[in-house]
Amino acid sequence: MSQLLPAEQNENSNAIEASISATELQEHPVAVYLAGLSPSSRRTMAAALDTIARLGIGDEARCWDVPWHQLRFQHTQVMRSALADQYAHTTANRILSALRGVLKAAWKLGLMTAEEYQKAASVESVRGETLPSGRSLAAGELVGLLYVCPPTPLGIRDAAIISLLYGCGLRRAELVALDFTHYIKEENELHVRGKGNKQRAVPVGNAALALADWLAIRGAEGGPLFWGLGNRNRNDRLTDQAIYNMLRKRAKEAGVKNLSPHDFRRTFVGDLLDAGADIVTVQKMAGHASPTTTSRYDRRGQQAKHKAAALLHIPYRKRDMLSG
Repeated sequence: MSQLLPAEQNENSNAIEASISATELQEHPVAVYLAGLSPSSRRTMAAALDTIARLGIGDEARCWDVPWHQLRFQHTQVMRSALADQYAHTTANRILSALRGVLKAAWKLGLMTAEEYQKAASVESVRGETLPSGRSLAAGELVGLLYVCPPTPLGIRDAAIISLLYGCGLRRAELVALDFTHYIKEENELHVRGKGNKQRAVPVGNAALALADWLAIRGAEGGPLFWGLGNRNRNDRLTDQAIYNMLRKRAKEAGVKNLSPHDFRRTFVGDLLDAGADIVTVQKMAGHASPTTTSRYDRRGQQAKHKAAALLHIPYRKRDMLSG
C-alpha cells in the first residue's frame, strides 16, 4: 500500500517510545490524548491510532511514528476514505474519533495552529448502519450460568458477578473498578463510575441476594469489591480479562455458546424495555450518554417485525422426497 501519511524521521521508534515513557510522555500528542482517557478506553484508542499508522505509513508502523502535527486536511480526508473502504462505519468512526482527539492534543500543545487543527479535524464521520453485535441471553441461559456456580467462595463470588452484570447492566470495566464502599446497602445501590468519569447510582434490585452472600464471605473491610481468591493481597482487584475468563469458563460449564460479557448489558437493557420501563430511565441506569444509544438495544421493533412477517401466508405444502 502506498504511503498515505508523512512519517517521523526516526531510526528507532521503539527507543523513542521507551524514552517517552521514561519521561511520562510529557509533550507527545498521543500520550497527552491517551492520558485523558480511562484505562479501557486508552487501550481501545491506542489501537485505533496504531491502525491509522499502519494504514498510512506501513504494516510495522505505530502511533508514535506519525508526525500528527504535520497532518493536514488532505491527509485526514484520504485516511477517512481508506477507513470507510476497509472497516464497518462504527469502527471507522471510532478510529476517526481517536484521530480528532490526538490532533486536538497537538493543537493544545502548540504544535499546530488553530486553523491547521480545525481543518485537519473537519473530516466527516462515515455513514452507515449495521446490526448490533452480540445477542441477548435467554432466561434459561442465565439460570444455567448461576446454577453451575457451586456453593464455594469462588462459586458464590462468580454468581454475584454474573448477577450484577445482568441485574445492573454494568460494563466489565465498571464492575472491576467497584470498591466495597461503592455499595450503599441502606439504599441497595451501587455508585458506579462510567465512561467520561461520570458517576451514577444504579439500583441493585434482586441482585442484592447474590451480592449479600459474597459480602458474607468477603467481609466489610475496604478495598476492591471483587478480588481474586487466590491472591493473598486483597487490594489486587480483578481485571477485565479475569472477568472474561471467568464467564467463558462458566458458559462452557453451562453449555451456553457465543457469550460475551457485553451480552449481559444488552440483555439488561432489552429486558427492561420489554417489561415496559421508560427508555430515559433505562438510559440513566445503563449510563448511556443518549437515549439513541439505548434504543439500539431495544428488541421490541424486531419482535414486531417477526409478528408482521407471520401474518403473511406462504402457500407451500410439505411433500415427500421422490426416490431415485
